[in-house]
Amino acid sequence: MISMHPILHLQIEALHAAPQRLVLAFAGAGSLGLAWLHAVSGSSRTILEAVDCYAPRSLAAIVGAPPEQAVSAATAEVMAAWAFQRAEVLAEERWPLLGVGLTVAISTDRTRRGADRGFVAVQSASGTQLHKLALSKELSRQAQEEQISRLLIQALVEACGVSG
Repeated sequence: MISMHPILHLQIEALHAAPQRLVLAFAGAGSLGLAWLHAVSGSSRTILEAVDCYAPRSLAAIVGAPPEQAVSAATAEVMAAWAFQRAEVLAEERWPLLGVGLTVAISTDRTRRGADRGFVAVQSASGTQLHKLALSKELSRQAQEEQISRLLIQALVEACGVSG
């Protein structure tokens, strides 16, 4: 069983009770957030599909070409737009839809240039919300994964207009 803070559990319950349906596209991290969403009953009402783009060609297929920078606000926004269009294809009824793009550079076992950071973009019919998080290189990979996953849940809470 996945353990989570009681407030996080309440937020996810509120998300599952909201009318929004969503598609998520991940690159680099954030899968803990997906696991949290599935760990609370009702995820089948909320999640239409989730895609984890780990290979460069997988990400390129979603954004249309190899991105200039995989971990950037622009890439997250293109991923969210793709996810929103995918939600339109998958939705069987008229629901408010969201497309979520999440791209992250977290602690790794190889040398990487640049800061550890993440971007979460949420596309709705009315526009895109962008969230950015700078991650401390002093934190473990697991701690960074938890931080970006919390940002994902917070972005969804804001986009759905729920509390918990």
